[in-house]
Amino acid sequence: MTLSAEQVHRLTHDTAADAWRCIIEYTLGIATKPLAPGNAGSEVVNRDRRIGTLDLFLSATGWDLWQTFGENVERTSERLARLWAEPFGAKAVLILDGLSLRELPWLLQGANNRGFTPREVSATASELPSETNEFARALGFASRSQLQSNGGGMAHKLQPAQTESTNLPWKDCEGLVASIPGAKNWIFWHHWPDEKLHSYGAGQGLTQLANEAKQQLSSNDFWDFVERLATGRRLVITSDHGYAATGYFPDADGQVGQFLKQTFSSGRSKAGTGDTGPFVPPVALQLASPHGAHRLALGRRKWRSQGGYPTLAHGGLSLLEMLSPFVELTK
Repeated sequence: MTLSAEQVHRLTHDTAADAWRCIIEYTLGIATKPLAPGNAGSEVVNRDRRIGTLDLFLSATGWDLWQTFGENVERTSERLARLWAEPFGAKAVLILDGLSLRELPWLLQGANNRGFTPREVSATASELPSETNEFARALGFASRSQLQSNGGGMAHKLQPAQTESTNLPWKDCEGLVASIPGAKNWIFWHHWPDEKLHSYGAGQGLTQLANEAKQQLSSNDFWDFVERLATGRRLVITSDHGYAATGYFPDADGQVGQFLKQTFSSGRSKAGTGDTGPFVPPVALQLASPHGAHRLALGRRKWRSQGGYPTLAHGGLSLLEMLSPFVELTK
């Protein structure tokens, strides 16, 4: 799929803020369309490729736009802090670790089937780099694990709140919330689907994860848990980062592949400043963020590395790893 003439004009002639609005509109337009259970795996792969058209533009022509990403796309952590400051009653946040825009249809379809009203459906920015620890620190936690058993303390930005971090089954998560009836606000960080991202072997894990998401996000147990969190509260479902379907990325060969392997090993980002290579268009960018300077792999490329390059990964610069779903529900 190619970009329309209007889209190309907006991306190349409008301001950076308008260009990012265009990019997010295009991406959400693809990602929010309903999914049918029978062809979910193949359709998610097809949508991933369509969004790849924009990744190609951002790596081959419009790479300067990534330098303005943090200025023009609101970070999830900032959006949550803004939500927390709004003058209404009880609130809850369900962070599904590693959830991407690919999984949005199951949330929207499930919400509709269960009588929820979506107040906001948008895409927000992960931290730079798109990693779990950076997101936790942006919220004022030392790490994700600090939230376990209400260990969040009084220093984080979403005060006051009961906190939890776990990979328990949804039914047990519902029980955890029910067991503390006096908790007004909740921050519940669940480790799915990130725990699955890193469990698939070499190959194309996107189809397997798409089928897993269909099962999990359509289950009664999941929506019973969501309903428990949402009872008496405005609920947001979001994530710390998305992920790249690197199993479908083309191989970077020759000097490009050698440079990426030497710089990033089997990852997609590296802390600090350093060489980003002599290549035009670039294959890596140096970016500054509240988490310090980092070099990040640009676009959709994988390379040979010891043990095999991961099938699903995050930390680099592609849209589906840098954007997170942000869904606010009421009932």
